Amino acid sequence: MAQGCPRKTVASGSHSVRPPDQTGGMAPHPQHVVVVGAGMVGLSTAWFLQEHGVKVTVVDRDDVAAGSSWGNAGWLAPALTLPLPEPAILKTGILATLKPDSPVYVPFRADPRLVQFLLGFARHCTEGHWNKAIEVFNRANAGALAAYDDLTEHAGDGRVEEPTLDAEPFLAAFVSETDREVLVEEFRHVARTGALTDFELLDAEQLHSLEPSLGASVTYGARLHGQRYLNPGRFVHALAEAVRARGGEVLAGHQVEHVSQRGQRVLVAGTNGDSVIADAVVLANGSWIGRLARPHGVRKVVQAGRGYSFTVHPEHVPTGPVYFPAQRVACTPLGKPEEGLRVAGMMEFRSPDDPLDQRRITAIVDAATPMFRGVDWSQRHDEWVGSRPCTTDGLPLVGATRSDRVFVAGGHGMWGIALGPLTGKLLAGRIAGAGAPGDTDLLAAFDPLRS
Repeated sequence: MAQGCPRKTVASGSHSVRPPDQTGGMAPHPQHVVVVGAGMVGLSTAWFLQEHGVKVTVVDRDDVAAGSSWGNAGWLAPALTLPLPEPAILKTGILATLKPDSPVYVPFRADPRLVQFLLGFARHCTEGHWNKAIEVFNRANAGALAAYDDLTEHAGDGRVEEPTLDAEPFLAAFVSETDREVLVEEFRHVARTGALTDFELLDAEQLHSLEPSLGASVTYGARLHGQRYLNPGRFVHALAEAVRARGGEVLAGHQVEHVSQRGQRVLVAGTNGDSVIADAVVLANGSWIGRLARPHGVRKVVQAGRGYSFTVHPEHVPTGPVYFPAQRVACTPLGKPEEGLRVAGMMEFRSPDDPLDQRRITAIVDAATPMFRGVDWSQRHDEWVGSRPCTTDGLPLVGATRSDRVFVAGGHGMWGIALGPLTGKLLAGRIAGAGAPGDTDLLAAFDPLRS
């Protein structure tokens, strides 16, 4: 810790009943499970199912890490992994969300499901709802990094051969003390719900000493401790290889049309007639999850909250993640210095299949340009948009549906990377009948059948 830095440690200190299977008795634990979706959540679920001796087949309409698991910031940061619906979003004003350069953008169009989502989302942007959701996230964050350790420290076949990296330093940077106080107050707020945030405040000299690529206007900072990060594309591909190494199938180009239960079996029907029959299915296909899950009783709206990113090559690539909270821009080194810096941001509520909106890339560039020095923004590449599956209450959907053979794993919003392995661990234990006692409360909070 830099000399004279004040170190801050902020702390304070109903299950749904599922019906029996269609044959009239409780179904035995499945031996073969199909997982729809080859992103972090789906592949983590497959990996942990294999830990329980379950055969897995993972199918994806595109390929491994083809969706929001590829171009995101790759942060494993419990200090910042919080529910999206928060009071501050409403304070910025509804009209602000209609501007293409707004950090949260809602293109105006006649879409009943989007309107339904936005109304439900707004109802949860209250302090009471946010506090309840934070308490759930506190419990999830407490086990999130350990689930990653299960993947990367596994002995023998199945170990994920791609590391998670300690985020030292992990910097939050600001142009004013007022902006920094917003984040510090958020840490205090979270502390009142029982979490722990370990951070220190930095002045301009300390901040620029740690990260010389920051611009002259950046004069206030905070350094977070106990966080990690990774290269998400590489990690998810390594996870797919680990699943394959233990005999799992990972099939690309498999678009699932519908899922139907047939007694104690499930038919996963593809659009090209390439169907799979198994004992159970896990729907982990991100923003497209609702179409397959609704016939099985899941009524929660899952809306694509699209995020954007690109890569630049600063004269000095930061050695750890850098966050600009006021601008809602996240920056992550991708590995070796020559691999560059990923710059990500924005939340855009629109169709997951809409094309990339260049105005959103421009908005990120405009927000980030004053915050750095030594960056040629015109040389950016790998421009990307990914659809993060958001729910109205900010909580994931993890667990059984009305069918005891159809399960859901999704709705993580921005936190599919951070919470993906934990989700897989929880759901695999539930499916295999081997969950830990502490899993019960989290699975109840994540119940896909909640109203």
